[in-house]
Amino acid sequence: MSTLRTSVLVVGAGLGGVACALTAARLGHQVILTEETDWLGGQLTSQAVPPDENPWIERHGSASYRRLRDGIRDYYRRCHPLRPEVAADPLLNPGLGFVSPLCHEPRVAVAVLEEMLAPYRTSGTLTVLLRHRPVAAASEGDIVRAVTLRRSEDAAEVTVEAAYVVDATELGDLLDLAGVEHVIGAEAVSATGEAHATPVADPLDQQAISWCFPLEYAEEVDGVIERPASYDHWRTSVADFWPGPQLSWTDVEPITLARRDRRIFEGDPDDASLRDLWHYRRIVARSQFRPGTVTRDVTLVNWPQIDYWDLPLLGVDDATRDRALLGARELSLSFLYWMQTEAPRPDGGTGYPGLALRPDIVGTPDGLAKAAYVRESRRILSEFTVTENHVGVEARGAQAGSALFHDSVGIGSYRIDLHPSTAGRTYVDIDCFPFQIPLGALLPRRVENLLPANKNIGTTHITNGCYRLHPVEWSIGEAVGALVAYCLAAGSVPRQIRAEEGRLTDYQRLLGDTLGVSLAWPEEVRTTPRGGRPREAAR
Repeated sequence: MSTLRTSVLVVGAGLGGVACALTAARLGHQVILTEETDWLGGQLTSQAVPPDENPWIERHGSASYRRLRDGIRDYYRRCHPLRPEVAADPLLNPGLGFVSPLCHEPRVAVAVLEEMLAPYRTSGTLTVLLRHRPVAAASEGDIVRAVTLRRSEDAAEVTVEAAYVVDATELGDLLDLAGVEHVIGAEAVSATGEAHATPVADPLDQQAISWCFPLEYAEEVDGVIERPASYDHWRTSVADFWPGPQLSWTDVEPITLARRDRRIFEGDPDDASLRDLWHYRRIVARSQFRPGTVTRDVTLVNWPQIDYWDLPLLGVDDATRDRALLGARELSLSFLYWMQTEAPRPDGGTGYPGLALRPDIVGTPDGLAKAAYVRESRRILSEFTVTENHVGVEARGAQAGSALFHDSVGIGSYRIDLHPSTAGRTYVDIDCFPFQIPLGALLPRRVENLLPANKNIGTTHITNGCYRLHPVEWSIGEAVGALVAYCLAAGSVPRQIRAEEGRLTDYQRLLGDTLGVSLAWPEEVRTTPRGGRPREAAR
């Protein structure tokens, strides 16, 4: 076993981990960044989820996140045969998907993230260890001294000693390994005071995971996969809260919980509840490219039909977790096989055999994403916990806006969007105001030098639903990277920064003036329910 030493160890290279490492390295500190897969980017890349963003993403938030988005657009202009008018569009959307103004191929985001980190890797400031999974952590009292990681290809282990350790893993793995106090699943209403919390705490109430995959379609192609082993199970399985088998065009409208029937290609683009599935997360639109260069659209399947809610990933033994991951893969393949062979078509026929996987898009042999899309993690017990009462429209009143936090380190916006859960609960979808990210939610109550930089911050089961999306995760990681850099330079510890007004002001100045991070929304945006128009414009 070898031993490495660094100022900052970031475990997990999703968007939060990359933002954290990038920021700490930019501010002059030695960083080691590790990742379990062979791609940077987490939910944006290895989990293959086009960015879920807010209506103000082009103007407000993190300057470095905008550089990522600009870099993706520039990559397409430099490397793809776009039509001239498409390349000239400053708001280029390669896939023309409904979900985001920037639906794109995961591998493009990987390339751009690599470009952003390249100067620091060349200088030796940043070391990246891909295919390394954390397996142990060593602590002394309230300090985490080192983390041991195992390389996937040969099981070789390396121990990294660091002044600061950042848990940017998808499931908050270091919280468990290092004994950091945390919570999983759903808290009781008596603990959080949230109207939508469960009556009784249930650690095994965790959001569904999804194993995403890219598809293209051509009528002349036979892309039918081998019949999955569990196909008959998924073909007939019906959850108590679902209107029919998952292998169907029927699902549930998340807000009203009304039955909804959508087809893959046919829909109403002007009615959000009736839009077809194909265009929702389309990542390649052939109409964007010069004639004869790109002949088929590609969409990314992250639809309700592949939400896996049978077993949780946390609070269970390894065998159960493995069964859950395998079950999610089997569900996704079963849904694909159903679409190819049995799905009803408007012409009275069945099946779309021309649907074909695109393994090259996600960099895997089988065409499924490198990793499952995880919506919920272990969450630290923090100095401050964000609840529904800080951000929910129903909880605060239609005109109130979100709570203002004196220790804001960034901003975000998304509905409180909880997918069906492993406890048999259906969607929980709550109107939410654009919000701030409080520093107190990033500080564990006890441990001094381990910080969260993913979905593992001090939110509740409910508010995880709006703090878990792409730009918010990036902003969390960026804030943590700046925090450890500030502490290393000032000889202080994170909780001092929040406790001392002068230090907090200096740190927030670093975020705002040096890094270009927005710490507050304009008032007309802060008081706008997520997805709506500013009240001034609405009158």
